[in-house]
Amino acid sequence: MYNIDFNKPCHVYFMGIGGISMSGLAEILLGEGFTISGSDMKESEITDSLKALGVKVNIGQVASNITDDIDLVVYTAAIKEDNEEFQAVIAKKLPILTRAQLLGQIMNNYKYGIAVSGTHGKTTTTAMMSHVLLQANTDPTITIGGILDAIGGNIRVGHSEYFVTEACEYTNSFHSFNPYISIILNVDEDHLDFFSGIDEIAESFKTFAQILPTDGLLVINGDMEHTAYITGELNCNIVTFGLNEGNKYQAKDITFDEEGHPSYTLVVDGKEVDTIYLHSTGIHNVINSLSVVAVSDFLEIDMEHIKAGLLECTSAKRRYEFKGVSKNGVTIIDDYAHHPTEIAATLEATKNTPHEKLWLIFQPHTYTRTYALLDKFAEVLAVADNVILADIYAAREKDTGIISSKDLCEKINSIGGNAIHIGDFLSIEKFVEKSCKKNDLLITMGAGNVDIIGDSLLKK
Repeated sequence: MYNIDFNKPCHVYFMGIGGISMSGLAEILLGEGFTISGSDMKESEITDSLKALGVKVNIGQVASNITDDIDLVVYTAAIKEDNEEFQAVIAKKLPILTRAQLLGQIMNNYKYGIAVSGTHGKTTTTAMMSHVLLQANTDPTITIGGILDAIGGNIRVGHSEYFVTEACEYTNSFHSFNPYISIILNVDEDHLDFFSGIDEIAESFKTFAQILPTDGLLVINGDMEHTAYITGELNCNIVTFGLNEGNKYQAKDITFDEEGHPSYTLVVDGKEVDTIYLHSTGIHNVINSLSVVAVSDFLEIDMEHIKAGLLECTSAKRRYEFKGVSKNGVTIIDDYAHHPTEIAATLEATKNTPHEKLWLIFQPHTYTRTYALLDKFAEVLAVADNVILADIYAAREKDTGIISSKDLCEKINSIGGNAIHIGDFLSIEKFVEKSCKKNDLLITMGAGNVDIIGDSLLKK
């Protein structure tokens, strides 16, 4: 495998540079003196931002983009072997790295590489960890899978030995990482277009945990079914967190203010230590915050910095994000949830947000996920007063006809829910304008582009 050398910056070409993770890595290398260029299939705010930094971005992926001055090519999992640009790279016999391999090599340049993993909650927890590190003036390098206001985007290039990033299990990409500290928030059934089931997913997280050095730290949810399996053969430091007795870091006496923000008593090794206040909503974020406290404690960060960072963190964009109130008095929130467990957590959080009726506009994400988890999706979505289903967001997949939003709609209604399939965004927008009343709560939900419905409603 090709190894980058920070002492000898070269020309690196990113295939798919407009992706939120790829663009972040490109900016890190740019800050280290590397020459950066790349390509993407369409223009975006991210590609515009990169161009403003002096990065050459090709729109469209054709063979002529691969010039002789390129030393290394980095590509994403979305790039297939029949891609014309990729074929040109192979023909020229250029060194190549996957996005995950590059990120793993970048981590080797930092003493305290922190990898935040889990089926759910990675972006929010990375945001929390980032806020604490910033509060403690550690000057961290940060790469996050969302837009974080505190750093003005998805990347911050610091000049210290602290590095924090998300670590995704899809295609086992986090096996290429080299962290000193790892967080495992949860292990759930997802990405079933790659994994055969929950057992293989748990095995993947176990392999990820085994990467840690003997003096490193694994911070893991002690309330999970798979915790003992993952930690059974590890020789690094291990601490657990959760709501149950027996965890080193535990939250007790959880309460919510009038806006749904939680606070709790922090218990460490069975002793009450302090009171933690959060600006993020939901019990799930109480649990997420415990992992950040554990890492911060290991790094000997002062408790006042921990508390201030957690309170300051309003999460990343699209994580129970308050968008505004429409002209007819409807509160609009946007959320990235696209898995039944995430949806359930978000809907639980709405109980602490004052409202009359709860309206949920849901855009399912990928056909394989919708098909594999159809019954679970129906069960959690049926909780909302009214569910409006947009067509499935295909992402990396093609429609083979195995599933549609109409099927999900029928399943929800068959178990007593109240769902309607409308499909296109313009029709959904017109429907909710007529249907939602003052003091109702409207949530746009999904990992696709469903958030633009809320943005459009607020402009009227």
